[in-house]
Amino acid sequence: MPELPDIEVYLIALRERIEGQALGRIRLKNPFLLRTAMPPIESVAGRRVVELRRIGKRIVMGFEGSLFLVVHLMIAGRLQWRDADALREPRNTLAVFEFDNGHVYLTEAGSKRRASLHLVADEAGLDALDPGGLDVMSMDAATFVRTLRASNHTLKRALTDPHIFSGIGNAYSDEILHAAKLSPLALTSKLSDTDAAALFAATRATLAAWIARLSEQTSGKFPEKVTAFHHAMAVHGRYGKPCPVCGAPIQRIVYADNETNYCARCQTGGRILADRALSRLLHDDWPRNIDELG
Repeated sequence: MPELPDIEVYLIALRERIEGQALGRIRLKNPFLLRTAMPPIESVAGRRVVELRRIGKRIVMGFEGSLFLVVHLMIAGRLQWRDADALREPRNTLAVFEFDNGHVYLTEAGSKRRASLHLVADEAGLDALDPGGLDVMSMDAATFVRTLRASNHTLKRALTDPHIFSGIGNAYSDEILHAAKLSPLALTSKLSDTDAAALFAATRATLAAWIARLSEQTSGKFPEKVTAFHHAMAVHGRYGKPCPVCGAPIQRIVYADNETNYCARCQTGGRILADRALSRLLHDDWPRNIDELG
C-alpha cells in the first residue's frame, strides 16, 4: 500500500502537471469505485485544480468552488500519467481524469476492488474521511511522545494506526523501528524518555529520507512502479537477508496478510519474537535467540 513517502511523491508529480489546470471530465470504468452520490461526479467537470494535499494515505484534489476529489489507493491502487493523445490506456484502469495536457489514470491490480473515490463539497466532508491521525512531519517531539503514550499499544501498532499517526503503514514502520533500534512489540506505556526521543527522531528522519530518495528516483517523471518493497530498505521485505548494520538475518512476524520485519540483534537484544504460525508448529524447536540459528 502506498504510504506517506509514496503519497508525497505522487503529490509532487501531480502539482507539476495538474495544479491550475481545468478538469475536462472523469471517465469511470468501474462504477463501484465511486463511493458518494452527492454532489454528482459531473459537477467537478470544468473546474480548475487549486490545491493538492494528503489526508493520511488519501490523495486530495481540491477544485474551485470547494469541491474535493479524494482518492484512496488502498493496497493495489496506483496512479499513472499519460499524454492526452496517448493511444492506449494502462491495464486495470478504474477511472480516467482528463486534462488538456494529459490524463491521470487510477488503476488497481488484482481482482479485489478496494480503491475508492469520493467527491465531497466542503472541508466538513473532508473531515469525515480523515481517520484523525496526527502528521509526524509537522509536530514537535513533546506532542509525538504525548500522542504515543495516550494509549497502550505495541510500537508497531501505534505507528501504523491511522487514528494515532497519519500515513505510516507496514513498510515504513519497519524501517523506522530498525532505525530507532526498538522492538516492534515494545509497549508504548513502557517506553523510556530516551527511547521515545529516538523513535521520534527516527520517524522524522526515515520518512524525510524516503521522500527525498523517491523524488530523486523519479527525476521529474511521474512515479512508476510504486511499491512497498525497495532494495535500499534495511529490513522491510528482506526476511532472511543480512541486516545492513550487523549482518544478522532479518526476522519476521507473520499475521493475517501482513508481516513485520526486524533485526533481532539490533532491535530485540538478540531475542527472536514468536511468530504465531511457526512457533505453534515448532513448539520447543522454535529458536529463542538469534545465535541459536547457527
